[in-house]
Parts: sequence; structure tokens; C-alpha cells
Amino acid sequence: MTQHIGVDLGGTKIAAGLVSESGEVIASLKVDTPRTSAADVIAALVKVISPLKAQVPSANVCVAIPGFVAKDNAEVLITPNLPLRNINLRHELARTIDGNIIIENDANAAAWGEYLFGAAQGYENVVMLTVGTGLGGGIIIHSKLYRGSFGIAAEVGHMTISSDGLLCGCGLHGCWEQYASGSALVRTARELAGATPEAAAVLLSLGDGSVEGIQGQHITKAALIGCDVAVRSYQELGKWLGQGIANLAALLDPDVFVLGGGVADAGDALLEPVIDSLSSHLTAKNFRSVPEVRVATLGNDAGMVGASALARG
Repeated sequence: MTQHIGVDLGGTKIAAGLVSESGEVIASLKVDTPRTSAADVIAALVKVISPLKAQVPSANVCVAIPGFVAKDNAEVLITPNLPLRNINLRHELARTIDGNIIIENDANAAAWGEYLFGAAQGYENVVMLTVGTGLGGGIIIHSKLYRGSFGIAAEVGHMTISSDGLLCGCGLHGCWEQYASGSALVRTARELAGATPEAAAVLLSLGDGSVEGIQGQHITKAALIGCDVAVRSYQELGKWLGQGIANLAALLDPDVFVLGGGVADAGDALLEPVIDSLSSHLTAKNFRSVPEVRVATLGNDAGMVGASALARG
């Protein structure tokens, strides 16, 4: 059975895995994601790919990145939350890594992983939303990954929700990911905790006790045990996610939406407000089929596993 290497370049971690054709992760490595320079990001990618490549020299490599990838699956146009701009990442990695290398959008890779091995198995038309540092999207239409004419389809996180809203890393204001992402969740929780610290006691105790010390994993843990501020933070996130999903449903009419990324670890604490908001905003909801909304089952491995499958070609 052949094995290939999938790499998920995230906003905080880089995860690389040697993965079988059946989606089993044989070996994996993780390092923190540098945010200092493109050269540092490339060096970190080489650091996790090289040992896996040494185990299986014939393995192809697919690197999934959180940003815009050109149609050639080589050039990174921009990663809004990382320092990659107009760089041929395939070429840069090929200086050190031998063999076939392709570059893909991370949400595309996650969508493909969930389609083949996870929550979207058995569906032909799928929209994957990766709710992490930003908000990514992957679209599968009639069982084929949709990349668009220029390779940058499904950048749903950069749809404008509020034209005079918050500044986004892409340079525009009011992008959906500014309201529906892990970063947005943390911002909301910190604001609520600062205003009502007594209601946030459990949440604050999971960090260093300060509002600034609140992190995404703390909010998830606190929400699962019923902390009011954490639950309200997920409700706010779910409201924005559901509204955007309703818009995507009007455009694409998929079978299922799959929610992935670290924020999805909250399960029903996220899913319930998303479904409520979707129901409120879905056009003609009493006269049409309502798409299913599911939580990804591959967890943090979705991008890595999907990337390895794309590396097989």
C-alpha cells in the first residue's frame, strides 16, 4: 500500500503526516508555525517534511496552506494571517525536498479528507468550513473538488459581511472570518469576560486568570461545562456562522455543510446555535430541503489526511 505525505500549515501549528491510501496516519510530526518571515515558514515546513520523506523516499508531498493558491498548485498568492505573499512555494521547497510537490488550500484539503474518510462520506455536494485562526472553505460539486477558474474558489471567509466592519488580514473590512472564526471567538469571550468577570470565573480559571490569557481551548472547555460567558461566546459565533451558511446554501444548495477546525471541538455548543441561525436566515425554508450541518470527524487530521490523498493524484 502506497503512502504519501500531507502537510497542514495552520496559523499556530504545522502538522505533517505519512498517510496510507485508507487515510491511516502512519507517522506524524508537528512544530509551531513561525509568523516572522516567509523564509522561516519554509524552513519549518522542511523540518517536518524531511524526516517523513526519509522514511518513504518515493512519497509525494501536498502542502495545504491557509490562503490563496494559484491554479498551478505551486504559487501562493497570499496567506492573510501568515507572511507568505506571491511566492512559488513548490519551487522553494523543491530546493530541499525531492520528488513531486503540490500546494493546495487547507480547507480544500480538509474538505477532500472529510469527503473520502469522514463526515461527508456518501455525499456528492459538500461545503466544508474550517473554523480556526481564520475561516476557510472547501467545495465539492458532483464528487469533484471545485477550485474555480483561477484556483482560488471557496475563499468564503473573505466574503464581505459588513462593508464598514472590522479590518481583515486580507486588507478589506468586514470579512466573514472577522466574525466567524476562532479569532472572533476569543475576541468575543475576552470582551464578555472583561465586562462580566464574575460570570467568566470558570473560563478565567482555565487560563492565567487574566482576560488577555483567555485562549480558544479554554473557551471550548468552559462551554462544555456550562460557563455562561463561554456559552454566550459560542452563541455569537454560531449566529454569524449560521447566517453565512444560509447565504451559501442559497447559492450552492449542497447536501451537507461540515464544520471543522479547532473551534468545532465544542460539538453541540457550536452546532446548536449554528443550526438555529441557519434556520432563521435560510430563504424559503418552509418550501425547500434544509442542508444538513455536521461536525467533522477527522478532527485536526482532516487537512493532513486530505492533503495526502491529493498528493496521490
